[in-house]
Amino acid sequence: MTHPSQEGHISDRKSAHVRLCLEENVAGEGITSGFEQYRFRHQALPELDFAAIDLTTSLFGIALKAPLLISSMTGGSAATGEINRRLARVAQRRGWAMGLGSVRAAIEHDELAATFNVRSDAPDIPIIANLGAVQLNYGFGVEQCRRAVELAEASALVLHLNSLQEVFQPEGNVNFAGLLQRMEEVATALDVPVGVKEVGWGIDGETAQRLASAGMAFIDVAGAGGTSWSQVEKFRSHDPVRRAAAEAFAGWGYPTADCIRDVRNHVPDMPLIGSGGLYNGVDAAKAIALGADMVGFGRSLLGAAVESEEALEQVLERVELELSAAMFGVGAASVEQLQQTERLYRMN
Repeated sequence: MTHPSQEGHISDRKSAHVRLCLEENVAGEGITSGFEQYRFRHQALPELDFAAIDLTTSLFGIALKAPLLISSMTGGSAATGEINRRLARVAQRRGWAMGLGSVRAAIEHDELAATFNVRSDAPDIPIIANLGAVQLNYGFGVEQCRRAVELAEASALVLHLNSLQEVFQPEGNVNFAGLLQRMEEVATALDVPVGVKEVGWGIDGETAQRLASAGMAFIDVAGAGGTSWSQVEKFRSHDPVRRAAAEAFAGWGYPTADCIRDVRNHVPDMPLIGSGGLYNGVDAAKAIALGADMVGFGRSLLGAAVESEEALEQVLERVELELSAAMFGVGAASVEQLQQTERLYRMN
């Protein structure tokens, strides 16, 4: 277990991450998600009743009202725990899936576990527990991964890959050697699906193939174009060398749209979540048309989540309306039809 002083340090770090994402420019610079390079060819005669547009889908065999996910963001302090509960309540009402921030803090200190257990607020939706894959090289194993799932009453576990964040984080763990085998051991041992996500620099098709071969059940590409965690850590750092070096990576990463296409081409049957720099339902429609099964929204929801439950619900409702309207605009009555549309084209 973590020493009390370390508990405070972890809680402070989680709160600082939220504050910086809200107050500072932590988006990648000189790089975008890539969705702006795509356009839908409008269908002037959709031959559909807009009221019949069907967003329903499922994840891990659990029915959802929309192919939408609140991406892993936070937890680990009293304030972030309340944000998680607010996110969970709205996700439950809207029928979205929900990812949790890294549960490592709760594994290392029982007092923080409640900030991740939102199942009572969201009894019916998929909840994805989350741990840093690199922790498997720092004392974590199957037991800790199982514990993360249990304390969150989660439907699945995602292991996140955040190599560059760890490099620029003062407390960073940077030994990523031999991780794939350890990840495979976890996927084999757990009774829930185990998947992998990046944190904002993207997963390419070749890496996705390796992950699929190791038994990963799903992939969240979490591509570039949204939050850059080297930028976040730059603002946290008091080391002038690290701050300056982090700035060189402000434009690093593989754009989300390219990630989705690449991963789908390499692993055509892998359940695929597209996230990273999505801001509206048109972005979501493009992600699905490119091959994603689900679409994740992160920092674009955070401000509303901090403001109020009502503000957050309005944002989710707006995204759903935009997605439905985009489907209407190309004549797609269902998520499956949107995935199969030939009306998305690249402009250059």
